[in-house]
Amino acid sequence: MHIKPNQNDGDTLNPNPHPQVNDPEHPGYEVTDVNVSGVLVFVGGLAGFVAVFFVVCFFIGRLVNSQIAKDDGPLDKWHQQYAPAKTGDGLTSNPVFEQRSASQIVKTFPGPRLDPDDGNQSSSDLHAREDLLLENYSQVQGMPNSVRIPIDRAIELIAERGLPLAADAKAATAATKMVGADTPVVTAPLTNGFARSGFEQDRIAEREQKLEFAKEASKEEKK
Repeated sequence: MHIKPNQNDGDTLNPNPHPQVNDPEHPGYEVTDVNVSGVLVFVGGLAGFVAVFFVVCFFIGRLVNSQIAKDDGPLDKWHQQYAPAKTGDGLTSNPVFEQRSASQIVKTFPGPRLDPDDGNQSSSDLHAREDLLLENYSQVQGMPNSVRIPIDRAIELIAERGLPLAADAKAATAATKMVGADTPVVTAPLTNGFARSGFEQDRIAEREQKLEFAKEASKEEKK
């Protein structure tokens, strides 16, 4: 049996069986031009509002900073203001900027200061400067005719020549000794009483290794 299809069945395939007919009053698109003056007025007003907003914020910041400076008083060695050294430093991340500011504070903060590394690095630097003076020839500052000699050479000279004695000390030495008096014998101590820490020994080993590398590099360049 043949069934004639219903005309309403086409609605499922075409949800809009009656398309909109465009007439002169409703052509289906915008018939007027863009209001350029209105757009420009809106953009100009927005830009002006942003400019006024930044100006107001700037003067509020200046007012707040001046009030803070007035409350804190004049700057001295205890109160310092730190700013980025370069213009591009404003883009630096917060941890890096904080570390840099902390290092500036450590350099300019008046002493005595606490050692941030428990004194290991500062003690190593102090002993390195002392070793540089005690183990090498150098000129005494402010005394052009005076020369500082290594301590080992100074010990040898004192052992050969002896210490200078005053007149009273010479007379006491030449006086007749009492019965039973012994001549004192000076002996060198087993140690000098100075022990370097493990951190300092590691730094000394690193410096010696760098010197060896520098010497080898200079030899290779000469070849």
